[in-house]
Amino acid sequence: MSCPRERTRRIQVGNLAIGGGAPVSVQTMANADPHDAVALLDQIREAADAGCDLVRLTVPDPEAAVVFGKVREASPLPLVADIHFDYRLALAALDAGADGLRINPGNIGGPDKVQAVVEAARKRNNVPIRIGVNGGSLEKEVLAKYGSATPEALVESAMRHVALLEAAEYHEIKISVKASDVPRTLAAYRLLSARTRYPLHLGVTEAGTFLPGTVRSCVALGALLLEGIGDTIRVSLTDRPVEEVRVGVELLRSVGLRAPGASVTSCPTCGRTQVDVVGMAKAVEARLDRFYRAHPDAPRPHVAVMGCVVNGPGEAKGADIAVAGGKGCYALFVKGVFVKTLPEHETLAEIERQVEEYEG
Repeated sequence: MSCPRERTRRIQVGNLAIGGGAPVSVQTMANADPHDAVALLDQIREAADAGCDLVRLTVPDPEAAVVFGKVREASPLPLVADIHFDYRLALAALDAGADGLRINPGNIGGPDKVQAVVEAARKRNNVPIRIGVNGGSLEKEVLAKYGSATPEALVESAMRHVALLEAAEYHEIKISVKASDVPRTLAAYRLLSARTRYPLHLGVTEAGTFLPGTVRSCVALGALLLEGIGDTIRVSLTDRPVEEVRVGVELLRSVGLRAPGASVTSCPTCGRTQVDVVGMAKAVEARLDRFYRAHPDAPRPHVAVMGCVVNGPGEAKGADIAVAGGKGCYALFVKGVFVKTLPEHETLAEIERQVEEYEG
C-alpha cells in the first residue's frame, strides 16, 4: 500500500513533529473558559495523562491572549491558538508563546493582515499555521459554484487559503477539510491528499456526542489512516476533551500507528455478577495505560477481568493474569494457575503489582 503520509512536508509545533513520516499525533481542544488559566491547565494535564500530544485553545479576545501566555508557561504540551477574524489576536497569541496558529487567512482582514501574521510567525521560529475549513466556513462564491459544501468545495476553499500564505512565501502549513458526515470527509481528504504535500489534520466536524461521534470519527479517520492519509487527528466529541484523546489514542492503536496499550479483556456481565466488573475493568485499563506510558518497554501480559464463577475461572485460565469475580471478591489466576482470593477493594492494586512483576 502506498503511504502519502511519508510524502508530506514536516512541520514543527513546539517540540512535536508533524508530517514527513513522523508518528501520527493526537490532539484535542480545551473547552474550559478561555479566561480561566487553572481550568485550562487542568484539562491540558488530564489530556496529557491520557496520551494527548497537542492542545488547541480558543483566543476570542485580548484578555484570553494574556491567559494563553500564562497557560503556555505551565503547559506540558504544545499549544495552538485558535483565531477567527481579528489578526491582532493572532499576533497577541504569538507574543504569548503559541506553538501554532489555527486561522483561515481569508477571514482575518486582507493581504496586509495575512502578511503581518506571517512575518510574526516567521520571526518566532516559523510557527506553523493550520488552515481549517469546514462546511460552515465556506466562502459565498465557493458555495454558489458548487451548490453546497461538497468535497470539491471544501478542497477549493482550503487551497484558496493556502495560496494566500504561499503568496506571502510561507510554507509552514497544515490543512484540515472537515465535513460532518463520513462520506464527504473521506472524499474531501482523498482529494486534498492528491493535491498537496502539506501535512493533513484529520477530523469529522460536529461529530456528535460520545457514541455517535466516536463511531463516525473512527470510521472516517480509520479508513483514511489505513490509506496512509493523515498526519495528526482530533476526534471531535460533545464531551470532555480527555474523552476525545482516549478515543483518538485507541483509534491509532487499532490501525497500528501507536504502540498497543494494556491488553485487557473483560466479560459483558450478567445477573450472576456480584462484583463491579465494569468499574474494575475500566480502572485496570486506566492504571495499566499510565504504567505503560511510564514504562513503554515493559512486558504486556494479557489481563482478563471476569465476572462470575460459572465461566470466569475457565476463561481466566487463558489469560496471563486474570481475576474471576465471586461475592464481593475475586479469584486471582496467574498463567492459568489459581493463586489466591482477594477482597474486591484490594484487587486493582494486586493486578498492577502482578503486571509490574511479570516477566513473560
